[in-house]
Amino acid sequence: MMILSGDPPRSRILTLVLVVIILALAATPFLFPGAKALNVAAKICVFAALVASYDLLLGYTGSVSFAHTMFYGIGSYAIAIALYGMGPNWAAVATGIVVGLPLAALLALAIGLFSLRVAAIFFAMITLAVASAFQVLASQLSWLTGGEDGRSFQLPELLRPGTVLISKNLFGFEVNGRILTFYLVFAVSALMILALLRVVNSPFGRVLQAIRENRFRAEALGFRTVFHLTYANCIAALVAASAGILNALWLRYAGPDTSLSFSIMLDILLMVVIGGMGTIYGAIIGATIFILAQNYLQSLMGVASTAASEAGLPLLPGLLHPDRWLLWLGLLFIASVYFFPTGVVGRLRNPAGDKSAGSSH
Repeated sequence: MMILSGDPPRSRILTLVLVVIILALAATPFLFPGAKALNVAAKICVFAALVASYDLLLGYTGSVSFAHTMFYGIGSYAIAIALYGMGPNWAAVATGIVVGLPLAALLALAIGLFSLRVAAIFFAMITLAVASAFQVLASQLSWLTGGEDGRSFQLPELLRPGTVLISKNLFGFEVNGRILTFYLVFAVSALMILALLRVVNSPFGRVLQAIRENRFRAEALGFRTVFHLTYANCIAALVAASAGILNALWLRYAGPDTSLSFSIMLDILLMVVIGGMGTIYGAIIGATIFILAQNYLQSLMGVASTAASEAGLPLLPGLLHPDRWLLWLGLLFIASVYFFPTGVVGRLRNPAGDKSAGSSH
């Protein structure tokens, strides 16, 4: 279990759920043919890493940041601008990575040093202000970012859908550049989650949890809390920017709605709470539940509404109308918080439903 940093799931049920999710994601191109299933699987991979990085802040340090979508957007725009300006080649990909990741880390360092020395609410306010300013800036600099239209670009030839790597005649299925891009997203997301597991199970991660529980006591023990919190902010920013790069490569586009929208921040918060705060494994489960509901709940409600109408049941066809999917998703979220106060991972670890139980990795 060293690949999991000595911290495997502490429940057979949780282990089974995680194994099913990971195997389903890995086999999606072959088990679930079609563009929608592949898009959903890629989004789950990206957001699992993104949510895990945010949970490093919220769950392990207790710091509430509203700038996570800004770092996500920095990664997306860096790779998009590089590929748009330099053309679809690997040098442009390397340039986007070399520019985007350090820029995200430097901004996280600056924000941390200026705001983490004082009350936590000040950090939240600063991150909200900086993220809002960055969103406005990205919309105004249309010559660079494309403004509200964003930037579309082409990928290197190896990652294009038209590039056939394994012919269908050979194994019965075709492997093209699009599938290769999916596995790139899958592999890099998995590596980032494993790296975050290593971080939270290291002595550094234990100090972060000590700071979350009692910052004054941690300072009294001699730990430099500002350094640890700022370092955690930089790590989270790097992972968020990397997730943004993966998302832009998958979509072949970066724009305000897909990279900087505040609704993305709300989605991240919901996924953290659904999966369970203070748990990296919860990010995988939270992202899977939320994104599957986001993409398939509306279709399922349409089928249920039609069935209720044909059966002559009163009120149900209107209540189950596909346009009300967001209402039901909100009710599902409220129910999950009520019944699973420690998140799905906490519930799976404690089947008896002990609400006072702590979270698990």
